Amino acid sequence: MKKECIVSMAVAGAIIGAAIGGWLNDKFGRKSAILIADFLFFVGAVIMASAINSALLILGRVFVGFGVGMASMTAPLYISEASPAKIRGALVSTNGFLITAGQFLSYLINLAFTKAPGTWRWMLGVAGLPALLQFILMLLLPESPRWLYRKGRQEEAKTILRNIYSSEQVEVEIQALKESVDNEIEENKVSENINLFKLCQTKTVRRGLIAGVGLQIFQQFVGINTVMYYSSTIIQLAGIASNQTALLLSLVTAGLNAFGSIVSIYFIDRTGRKKLLVISLCGVVISLGFLSAVFHEATSTSPAVGIAETSRFAANFTCPAYHDAASASSWDCTRCLKASPSCGFCASPQNKLLPGACLMSNDRIKDSCHDQDSLWYSRGCPSRYGWLALLGLALYILFFSPGMGTVPWIVNSEIYPLRFRGVCGGIAATANWISNLIVAQSFLSLTHAIGTSWTFLVFGVISVVALLFVLICDPETKGLPIEEIEKILERRGLHMMFWKKRANEKNGGENDTNREGDRDV
Repeated sequence: MKKECIVSMAVAGAIIGAAIGGWLNDKFGRKSAILIADFLFFVGAVIMASAINSALLILGRVFVGFGVGMASMTAPLYISEASPAKIRGALVSTNGFLITAGQFLSYLINLAFTKAPGTWRWMLGVAGLPALLQFILMLLLPESPRWLYRKGRQEEAKTILRNIYSSEQVEVEIQALKESVDNEIEENKVSENINLFKLCQTKTVRRGLIAGVGLQIFQQFVGINTVMYYSSTIIQLAGIASNQTALLLSLVTAGLNAFGSIVSIYFIDRTGRKKLLVISLCGVVISLGFLSAVFHEATSTSPAVGIAETSRFAANFTCPAYHDAASASSWDCTRCLKASPSCGFCASPQNKLLPGACLMSNDRIKDSCHDQDSLWYSRGCPSRYGWLALLGLALYILFFSPGMGTVPWIVNSEIYPLRFRGVCGGIAATANWISNLIVAQSFLSLTHAIGTSWTFLVFGVISVVALLFVLICDPETKGLPIEEIEKILERRGLHMMFWKKRANEKNGGENDTNREGDRDV
């Protein structure tokens, strides 16, 4: 219970950090919000590394969560507002790649520290170094030009824009910014008194929130963090008994996630956001259906529990639930493990698919099982389909990462009107972290209650709903200036044939006439 509390506190902190981050972004700027996030993360890492009890460890996790939540919505926003439209998606995708690459690197660092004195302190403390480095480098970078312009600091904004765009494009960008700020003034400065009711009354914001928040929620509810948080557990559920093997395969999982982010960088500004989302979700649906079928077959062919095999061990080693069961002769490994968390399965030393023993699960009995050259299973059962489950996981990550892994953050960094961009981005990021917490906390309970096969099937059904949502609610923002996206939301109709190029794409999208045609998309 204490371990779950320590793990979940970082996500709880991220929820609060994302919610506060939206207000900080609009009040003090994108650069200031990132600097605050870096400081909070560094403080949290120091507290965790020096913790003398679990209370301090939890406090450190909360501080780290504050920083993660704040940075998760601010970094894509800052990159998006300081990027030319034609490469904006690739640059925001690079942020996603660096996150997934960091996850992969963290696995390697943790492995490197496994034999060092004070292992966990090094693992937690070293996380503060990237935050400190980013804090120093951010001091050298400018503020978002769009935030500066909105705050009346036009000359500073123009200077920064001239470093990003050509002289002709600068004037177009400045004119678009001026129109956006003028619209804010005409709406009686509603951004100074923002509340959720007023946000939803504004058509462009309401449509943007539906699309952006929906994507963030579905990103979590299609099950990605069950794979990332519990990859080693899932691998064991697939019948891989060795903890070390499961951890090494988890490293492969993290590597595939990083590779998928590289794919996103290449395709995001070529294929477009919506097409990439649709391809991603189609692959996710197929992968989850495949995983559900594999785990169903693995459960159906679970090795039996043998009376003779169980009796080879001392009587007090037998799982009480099995010992007291009236139908013990019909038990198999799956029934043994589901009967009680305190039960484990010792496979046959001749062949792990032959009948084995249903025993109490503790280190002493586990060692006794290993002494007989047998494999010990406490989360999943021996299966001939384990490699197929690994293939399904690999396909899932390869399809998820380029689309659903990065596009929701890209869309949320560009879809909201300038005056609401910080607070709306905070709302969307908060929804993401809340969904993250719900899915992460419910996954293991679901697998125990309804089985791994049905759990993946549930995620598959949610993925189908997510696909329909993307087709209906999400506009294409590829290559459009951020201010132009607001006009699309204002007059948007359904654009189901997203694979067909719009008029502005065919002609390069360089003139206002073509952009006007986009407003009816």
